[in-house]
Amino acid sequence: GNAVARGAQIAADEINAEGGVQIELKFEDDENNTEKAVNAYNNLKDWGMQLSLGSVTSKPCEAISTDINTDRIFALTPSASSVATTEGKDNVFQVCFTDPNQGITAANYIKDNNLGTKIAVIYNNGDAYSTGIYNAFQATADEIGLEVVAVQTFPDDTNTDFNVQLNAAKDAGADLVFMPIYYTPASLILSQAKSMGYEPTFFGCDGMDGILDLEGFDKSLAEGLMLMTPFNAWGEDERTKTFVSEYEAAYGGIPNQFAADGYDCMYAIYEACTAAGVTADMSAEEICEALIAQFTSGDFSVDGLTGTGMTWSTNGEVSKAPVVVKVEGGVYVTQ
Repeated sequence: GNAVARGAQIAADEINAEGGVQIELKFEDDENNTEKAVNAYNNLKDWGMQLSLGSVTSKPCEAISTDINTDRIFALTPSASSVATTEGKDNVFQVCFTDPNQGITAANYIKDNNLGTKIAVIYNNGDAYSTGIYNAFQATADEIGLEVVAVQTFPDDTNTDFNVQLNAAKDAGADLVFMPIYYTPASLILSQAKSMGYEPTFFGCDGMDGILDLEGFDKSLAEGLMLMTPFNAWGEDERTKTFVSEYEAAYGGIPNQFAADGYDCMYAIYEACTAAGVTADMSAEEICEALIAQFTSGDFSVDGLTGTGMTWSTNGEVSKAPVVVKVEGGVYVTQ
């Protein structure tokens, strides 16, 4: 959540410095809790919100997206990736990949590149993001003949002991462990795997991004880790280098894909507002209808940190190419 807010603020500061459309940001912490998300949404609505970044994670965003739709406030979420976030809501869009998209892409990538012959999965069955990716991954694995030899779950990201899950994967002979989870539990899994001498290939999704900047984490534990992420902080293009430099100067640390998604959300909104002629005196509903028309026009695209030529379908899903990186020497190397 902090990463999203920081990335969005950097973009807003850049946009405001240009002197055109001016953006004022206000953030509320939903604490990854659906009830608190609704309260946070209502606080922002009382403040006078005209546009929304939704919520950072799927369940809270699902909880507020119905109200967003009813209230006719345009929303572009940086990282709430469940299909239910946008389903049936013509004014809720995503900058992130959907969960099924990630699961399907991961299974095909592992198969096409012969990364493992026996696959284990460890996922959080209490989390919509993790479960959604796993379900699509398993269905695709069954279709393409990717052998999944062990499926292990845990109930919450506060889980600290993964020895049962790792031993199940090891005993099944898994040479690759697919982990569609966030980086905090992943860091513990990598540490505990090393302690038991288990060295498969570990493969994650965009929620894994941020593990190298996790306080107190030994980066050597992530050596060889592969993950799908739309953003590589070690990229050589000028836009990435400028963003990383600005982020480090303002906040310290390395920006992850959540920060980049927040940044891209702001620029997508800014470019759509500019193209649609949005002005500050317009109502939230007027802005909403103008941006829906812009995002679904078929000729609106955005070049961002997380994708070039990003476009959106009428169901709110973004189209952009996924990137697979591998941790080598404590940095991401694009594969």
